[in-house]
Amino acid sequence: MREIAPGLWHWTTVHERWGIVISSYYLAAERVLIDPRVPDEGIEWFAGEGGPVAALLTNRHHYRVSGLFAERVGTRVLCNRLGAQEFGSGEPVEFFAAGDALPGGVSSYEVGGICPDETALHVPAHRALAVADGLVRFPPDGPLGFVPDQLMYDPPRTRARLLAAYAALLELDFDTLLTAHGDPVVGGAKEAVRAFVEGHRGPAG
Repeated sequence: MREIAPGLWHWTTVHERWGIVISSYYLAAERVLIDPRVPDEGIEWFAGEGGPVAALLTNRHHYRVSGLFAERVGTRVLCNRLGAQEFGSGEPVEFFAAGDALPGGVSSYEVGGICPDETALHVPAHRALAVADGLVRFPPDGPLGFVPDQLMYDPPRTRARLLAAYAALLELDFDTLLTAHGDPVVGGAKEAVRAFVEGHRGPAG
């Protein structure tokens, strides 16, 4: 695990099925996880202050090992309600709507595009914005990009929807981008997102 900014922790693990590197985050003072997996240091790393009080998901596919945190330390797990259909086996998930205030002073914003429950999470205390699958970095330290077309139902329409959503998010104050796939952008993140949006918008965008 590495502290990418005061009180903001990042770590990576490898997805067992897809073999890709995925990112997770922890807001230490707020005791809030984002898209959690268990780091190499183990779940015990979080026990010092009583453990995480909440795990926030940027979409339903990022439930990952949230249930383990719920079982071991009583962590609340929260996901956009538009992804509720994913959970039918008694998973300890609570649901929110885009626009709701979340634990840790986090605000939620609709993104959609990739899936209806695609959500951005704004963390004012850390001037950070967490995103799901609509904005990624492949390789992990590469430039911002879209997921491959085969992961989109209607690629042109999906890209246009994502660009519109991220353009709207530029109204927020953030300097760090917490990507679920790829390393975070620490410093200059808002400018990077603006450049991405402007660079991909064409006549039809």
